[in-house]
Amino acid sequence: MSEQHTNLIAETLNLPFNKVRNTLELLNSGATIPFIARYRKEATGTLDEVQVADIQKEQKRLHDVEKRKETILKSIDEQGKLTPELQKRIESTFQMTELEDIYLPYKRKRKTRASVAREKGLDPLALILLEQRRSDVETLARQYLNDEVSNIAEALQGARDIIAEIINENEDIRNKVRFAFRKGAIIQSKVARGKEEEGEKYKDYFDYQEPLKNCPSHRLLAMRRGEEEGFLRVIISPEEEEVMYRLEKAVLSGQGPATEQVKEALNDSYKRLLAPSIETEFRNISKEKADLEAIEVFATNLRQLLLTPPLGQKRVMGIDPGFRTGCKVVCLAERGQLLHNTTIYPHPPQGDVNMAKKTLQSLVSRYEIEAIAVGNGTAGRETMTVCRQTDFGRPVQLFLVNESGASIYSASEVGREEFPDQDLTVRGSVSIGRRLMDPLAEFVKIDPKSIGVGQYQHDVNQNLLRESLDQTIESCVNAVGINLNTASKHLLTHVSGLGPTLAQNIVDYRSENGAFSSRKSLKKVPRMGEKAYEQCAGFLRIRKAANPLDNTGVHPERYALVEQMAKDLKCTVPQLIENESLRSQIDLKAYVSEEVGLPTLKDILQELAKPGLDPRGEAKTFDFAENLKTIDDLQIGMVVPGIINNVTNFGAFVDIGIKESGLVHISQLANRFVKNPADVVSLNQEVTVKVLDIDRGRKRIQLTMIGI
Repeated sequence: MSEQHTNLIAETLNLPFNKVRNTLELLNSGATIPFIARYRKEATGTLDEVQVADIQKEQKRLHDVEKRKETILKSIDEQGKLTPELQKRIESTFQMTELEDIYLPYKRKRKTRASVAREKGLDPLALILLEQRRSDVETLARQYLNDEVSNIAEALQGARDIIAEIINENEDIRNKVRFAFRKGAIIQSKVARGKEEEGEKYKDYFDYQEPLKNCPSHRLLAMRRGEEEGFLRVIISPEEEEVMYRLEKAVLSGQGPATEQVKEALNDSYKRLLAPSIETEFRNISKEKADLEAIEVFATNLRQLLLTPPLGQKRVMGIDPGFRTGCKVVCLAERGQLLHNTTIYPHPPQGDVNMAKKTLQSLVSRYEIEAIAVGNGTAGRETMTVCRQTDFGRPVQLFLVNESGASIYSASEVGREEFPDQDLTVRGSVSIGRRLMDPLAEFVKIDPKSIGVGQYQHDVNQNLLRESLDQTIESCVNAVGINLNTASKHLLTHVSGLGPTLAQNIVDYRSENGAFSSRKSLKKVPRMGEKAYEQCAGFLRIRKAANPLDNTGVHPERYALVEQMAKDLKCTVPQLIENESLRSQIDLKAYVSEEVGLPTLKDILQELAKPGLDPRGEAKTFDFAENLKTIDDLQIGMVVPGIINNVTNFGAFVDIGIKESGLVHISQLANRFVKNPADVVSLNQEVTVKVLDIDRGRKRIQLTMIGI
């Protein structure tokens, strides 16, 4: 990356040049975003993961611009039209829109009205008219009649077509139209003819309009989806009269017959060429902006879901509830191994509650079950009631667990690989049980789009979505720290510096040689080079390792530094970890060097204070209102407890213990203006809500969090 590009990135992101330069060097050397943000704070000036990722994105954008420049320069050069001035102009441009505007007059086109007119020899006539000095327009046009141009009207029409294209390809003119779109474009949607009944779900947009710059992502994506499905017609345009006034001021320079010809060409250029072209630009820009907003919402929700507090290594019963087909029950060992599976039928049509309770009692006793995870789908509440009414003779915690995507896991290659001899229902129950034990470890096995915490995730740019969600998963996995001796290959794949091959090699090595006794022994894993080891070692944990630092976020490259601290205090590293008073005596400034600064030293002290501590906290049980079973039990004004199960740009959805989630609109989240719901609420947050409105026909529930 050149110094010029580094400067551009620094200016664009409003970051110091040195921080950007050092970050780029690290990225280009193969360092990952989590590693850079966590272990190279001195080099980056403590940039966080978001800032490092922004630098990486901007680097990619500039790379794409440079590739496009090469293509454009080659194309213009092959036409013999590349002047030194034009080349300099292209090379000094770093915005794709500006670059395409420069290239537009030289772009090879399919046959256009202007190109046909040029073939008829009407280019000189167009250029003379464009000067707007001649009053003898018809006399002038007669000079250009030939075998292909039979009359004056045809000659003038051809000249206007050429002028229209010249105006369309003028950079200043295009920027004036862009300014008009940016300042005052209106997005309008109308129902497609004859689609009123079929497109009922888009009724809100049958006759809708608002300023494009004010249109939130969820509304824009809804209109775009309705348009793609053929139910809506969507137009983006500014006030035409205002635009034409500005364009006429820029293009027209007189009041004669020639000016009238140019004015007619200008109107045609705007309606036929400029407006559709710039509308397409703004459609793409607004769609990209809406995509990024929706993806950010999805990524935020996914992060909160992945960081849901785990129950930990306990014996768990997983239940995938159902009515007609029964409830699929599995018993899992502390590390998630399947011990037993069966089916109970406590609900209609069978309704064998007593047998179901006896089975649950027997399984809890036989497999020493400590907690039960019930899927929150169909029959989930009813199954929780059966569990609550069962006397297990010992303390057993009950949890209602998010089961979204469990069926996807059941039918996936991962599910088949883990349980080749079990059917789909058993795999689904296992996934539910394991989600309680360690949500992160289980959710990474599923396509994030199947988890149900997104907003229009199927409508946004899928490459950007995948990139963002992969980065979110990687960030969460590395933030938590992964148990090297129990992690699956699917979890290890997301650890900084690893990937599928090394993850599989780690699992294979572990199977053949037993548990890892130290981080250093990772180097014995096939294909584990120095770079990969550097990137992954700090994010992997070894419980009860001989060296206690192996169970912390302290990177092996800093072990010697910690050992020196202990030596200076005349104690051992274990004593330093165990004794807060010893750690309080450390003068961090004494250990600052060229490589290690205060940010890293402070991180080391924090890690020594909480070795092996899971940053996610601990799982808690939650009880819904006992008197709520279905939407028919709800009454307006009722106040009930709930858990937020999805956050969008327009509000938050709340699970109140029935099949349908209720919506707390953004205006009902707090007794103040809320710009972004994520500033007020988060996924899995426990809340108290009041019922504002119930539409039983459409199964919609409006809730509020104000005045409770």
